[in-house]
Amino acid sequence: MIHLPFTVGTMAIGGVLFDIDGVLVTSWKPIAGAAETLKTFVDHQIACSYLTNTTTKTRAQIAELLTDAGIAVRADEVITAAVLTADYVRSNYPDAKCFLVNSGQIAEDMPGIDIVYSGEFSGPKAPETPDVVLLGGAGPEYSHLTLSWVYDWMAQGVPVVAMHRSTAWTTTDGLRVDTGMYLIGMEQTSGRKATAVGKPASEGFLAAASRLGVDADEMYMIGDDLNNDVLPAQVVGMTGVLVRTGKFRQDTLDRWAADEFAMQPNHVIDSVADLPRLLGL
Repeated sequence: MIHLPFTVGTMAIGGVLFDIDGVLVTSWKPIAGAAETLKTFVDHQIACSYLTNTTTKTRAQIAELLTDAGIAVRADEVITAAVLTADYVRSNYPDAKCFLVNSGQIAEDMPGIDIVYSGEFSGPKAPETPDVVLLGGAGPEYSHLTLSWVYDWMAQGVPVVAMHRSTAWTTTDGLRVDTGMYLIGMEQTSGRKATAVGKPASEGFLAAASRLGVDADEMYMIGDDLNNDVLPAQVVGMTGVLVRTGKFRQDTLDRWAADEFAMQPNHVIDSVADLPRLLGL
């Protein structure tokens, strides 16, 4: 569907792209004002999409959890790192046998990809060498043995495709280490580079704009991560809005702001509840 931009003053709002975790919910509990903000966009017929590096759940599960939290979202409005990774593998490694390390069963969002889950193997003997290694979100599946297999294959030149490079995510119990933390060490020691598909890669932001049928420069990206959400969206032409919830840390923003040559977020607000006022709605 093609959406005509909604104009507020001199600003054209073709659509709004939200990160989910830390922006709309934390541990799937709604952040105050999130539901009301999305209702405001519905009332003004402004299209919304949801771009997430969450890989523990399918698009359908994410939409259901958000809806249960009072934030009505359809599965086809959600763009996950798994969906983008499947597109990438189909284009670059057709018919590849893929070894997936991920916390969650997400094959439903990766149709046509030949996947075996790392959890199907308990060792100590390594599985047959795959054509491609896929790394989703970190969890108990990222065991010493499994990571050793991945590192061995990586050192041998097997392509490694990471669904994202996030180093941590926020829960109600604190920060949790994510895939990017492991990748840093494996890349440095193997001398090889993994391909990351999810945020902050540009493909996801552009895919969201394309799905809404609007130009990137008419999109607003709302995120709690300066380097994964906001600044990469600004690089492709979107207007970035950083929220002070989720993984936001004021000292990170302060250090970034002190660099006069660094790109700065277009807007910083306390939470998604303040977004309608920022946009003059």
